[in-house]
Amino acid sequence: MKLIDLKENRTALISGLEGDTRFVSRITSIGLTPGCRVKIVKNDKSRPILLYSRDTMIALNRNECSGIEVEEVKA
Repeated sequence: MKLIDLKENRTALISGLEGDTRFVSRITSIGLTPGCRVKIVKNDKSRPILLYSRDTMIALNRNECSGIEVEEVKA
């Protein structure tokens, strides 16, 4: 599943990154790497996705989230 598909208050592990070298480099430089745990804080349809990962709040535009593969973690 893609990061963009996760609902609010759900947790997932990043399983892969899809995109060009620039995208992968930028996403990994902010700490979003395969195996990293993320929690969706806000996912409104017309706004950037707000997520919490590695003690940091991160806002990503919706296009970037479509290049991040995740596996939902059951609580």
